[in-house]
Amino acid sequence: MTNLVFDSYAMIAHFKKEKGHEQVSELLSEISAGDKAGFISLINLGEIYYILHRTYGQKHADQSVKIVQQMPLEIVGIDLNLTINAAKYKAVHRLSYADAFAAALTKSKRGLLVTGDKEFKSLEGEIKVKFI
Repeated sequence: MTNLVFDSYAMIAHFKKEKGHEQVSELLSEISAGDKAGFISLINLGEIYYILHRTYGQKHADQSVKIVQQMPLEIVGIDLNLTINAAKYKAVHRLSYADAFAAALTKSKRGLLVTGDKEFKSLEGEIKVKFI
């Protein structure tokens, strides 16, 4: 089974109906059908929250988190191993700290990272990336 890890970029595109949102919807449908497994880190969920809060306000951000909780995604908490692996990505690559958690989670799940964020191009040799 393919493990899909969603970063903030992909989920925000989904909520804002931006470029790539159709692909995200299709992938979520495949997860619901049991064809794939889906994951998002708690750090990335926090990033989604603050971006939507800034853009649309707290009520919209709160609703979006509730929607993510109802999606067929496992929200993965942060432990020492994931934190250290994310910190290693951040130390070596030019990407945000939240993106480093998405990369570390992708590696730990031996999955495919779903994103539209070009910062992940530098990681393509280390993790598998699907650009939306």
